[in-house]
Amino acid sequence: MPTLHWQVLPDAQSVAQAACEYILRAAEQAIKARGVFRLVLAGGSTPERAYRLLAGSTADWTHWHIYYGDERCLPPEHDERNSYKAQRAWLTQVPIPLHQQYPIPAEQGAKMAALMYAHTLSQALPFDLTLLGLGEDGHTASLFPGHRWESDALTQAVLNAPKAPPQRVSLSPTALGQSREIVFLVTGANKREAVQAWRAGAALPAAQVAALAPTLVLLDQVSDGDVDSGA
Repeated sequence: MPTLHWQVLPDAQSVAQAACEYILRAAEQAIKARGVFRLVLAGGSTPERAYRLLAGSTADWTHWHIYYGDERCLPPEHDERNSYKAQRAWLTQVPIPLHQQYPIPAEQGAKMAALMYAHTLSQALPFDLTLLGLGEDGHTASLFPGHRWESDALTQAVLNAPKAPPQRVSLSPTALGQSREIVFLVTGANKREAVQAWRAGAALPAAQVAALAPTLVLLDQVSDGDVDSGA
């Protein structure tokens, strides 16, 4: 079974800083080994903090390829689009070629966008590093508890998400699991119950994805609960 490690840090900014440093190291190693770094981005406030830090960093940006773990079916420049947030915080400030950035075309609707992005992903796998978050209910990307996923599909059209907007596109566990490494960024006291359930063995979507590839969970103290930082 792939390894799962937990690292507890003092606060959300520390999580973002650790994530930034981890991403930069992974990029350097991947480019040295394979000439390319394929990174999957997550939405949320803590990843956005990490992206701002990356914007001020030095890297071999021309060899980076950017993908997304999920997206809301909203217009491309809507404030709640994951791709738009990443662009504003980071991507417009570094020279990653536009043709190496692959936003999910969620404005096309969940079903069409899922089909289109599955084709994009088929040319990209395996990823070098996938960033994910953890919802209060244990969801990750737009894979929610109680939903069923097609076992062999690379993407999922989500039509009834319990959080607005209801229509989304998500990478499937099959696609997320085809990553050399996964890093979860978890912050906030509202995540503590989900963290404890995960640690107790609950079949949360986040736990199911983490079981598919080597995974590191970076979390702050208030989301920690009883997690041993040395685990």
